[in-house]
Amino acid sequence: MSQFNSPAPKSVAPNYDLKVWLTFLIPSLIGVFLFMTPVPSGEIMTIPIAVMAKAIQALFSEIALEVIAVIICITGVMSLIFSLFKPKSLTKYHLLNHLFNVSWIWLVTRLFGMAFVLLTYFQVGPHAISSENTGLLVLKDLLPVLFSVFILAGLLLPLLLNFGLLELAGTLLTKIMRPVFGVPGRSAVNCVASWLGDGSVGILMTARQYEDKYYTQREAAIIGTTFSAVSITFCLVVIGQVKLEYLFAPFYLTVCLAGVVAAIIVPRLPPLRFKKDIYIDGSEPDGNAELVPEGKTLFKHSLDVALEKAKKAPGFKGTLQEGVHNALDMVFAVLPVVMAVGTFALIIAEYTPIFQYLGMPFVPFLELLQVPEAEAAAQTIMVGFADMFIPSILAAGSIESDVTRFIIAAMSVTQLIYMSEVGALLLGSKIPVNIVELFIVFILRTLVTLPVIALMAHWLVG
Repeated sequence: MSQFNSPAPKSVAPNYDLKVWLTFLIPSLIGVFLFMTPVPSGEIMTIPIAVMAKAIQALFSEIALEVIAVIICITGVMSLIFSLFKPKSLTKYHLLNHLFNVSWIWLVTRLFGMAFVLLTYFQVGPHAISSENTGLLVLKDLLPVLFSVFILAGLLLPLLLNFGLLELAGTLLTKIMRPVFGVPGRSAVNCVASWLGDGSVGILMTARQYEDKYYTQREAAIIGTTFSAVSITFCLVVIGQVKLEYLFAPFYLTVCLAGVVAAIIVPRLPPLRFKKDIYIDGSEPDGNAELVPEGKTLFKHSLDVALEKAKKAPGFKGTLQEGVHNALDMVFAVLPVVMAVGTFALIIAEYTPIFQYLGMPFVPFLELLQVPEAEAAAQTIMVGFADMFIPSILAAGSIESDVTRFIIAAMSVTQLIYMSEVGALLLGSKIPVNIVELFIVFILRTLVTLPVIALMAHWLVG
């Protein structure tokens, strides 16, 4: 791009006192520990934020469903009140206006989420909505996990975002991330947080940085659909479901390789290719932002950028207020969307043959790749758009070939866009993607990663 060919700005050597250094180091190191440091949890490795989320989930386990149901209902009712009446006594409060004054599309989505949660919680109405494989799966198994993650991520993400860590990593890694993947270096931190912790954390980080004008529309769409990688923990669950735990090391190697190939190719194809390089407010990026000034090393420039960010960071009170605002935003804005979209997608997967029909064109492709039991495998490929775990469940019950089960497990992870969580989170955020674009990205990721995974499966398993 032309903006990256401008002359480098001249170096100015700023001086930073001990307070600025401590403001940079202490919160950033705490953030790295919480979001990016592997720690043992039982027999698996995870990150401290995930351990804390599980502790919160256990603490609220007896009342979690009630709390979540109330939150989703409050969101639906308040959004309806704001849309119909726009009461001045409430709209004057910025937080309330931000949470509940939404477009009609999101109002309808939130009302569907409220209806689904009421029908599911009270087990009334159509069984297709409230069954254990649809609404109850989302309400009981998924939303409590997201609820605990949202609270902690909302409160603690400012440690990663506000004190210079992303500026340091972003400036250092730009020379790799920009030419290879077409995104800023700071996106590598999103990927690591997802990889070690949870994909939802990466999406929340991306959405926050997009709103703060660190990513353009194109960059946010690429990072949200490409770098919010599936965690190591979930990969262990998936490979265990297809009874191939002993192949975890080659399985995860395959997932990483296929993910990198998809990250290189898919952003260069429509629809991601046609996203605009403008910020959320319509302004254009400064082409000099990623250039190293003359007379400076890359590391020195990275450190100066990080310390400048730390110098402007809010104090403890401002950081806490921002964290609470983030947590409320995630909980009230995203949970109803996940309930609505996730339940709807699972209903389609469970009670209609749509995903089976959509999978039929993949049969010749799978046969060309010499995948055993190609017809049965094709039926599992498209259902991953509804939920990442369903393909592995189907494979475990209906497919005998280790090679095919390996391929299905790896595909379900690398497809990445599934509507019961990641897709719903993206749609619930301000990241500029719609459901049609997400489906196209899902198909492209499937087509790009399948040959890589099949080749590795034949080599490693066959």
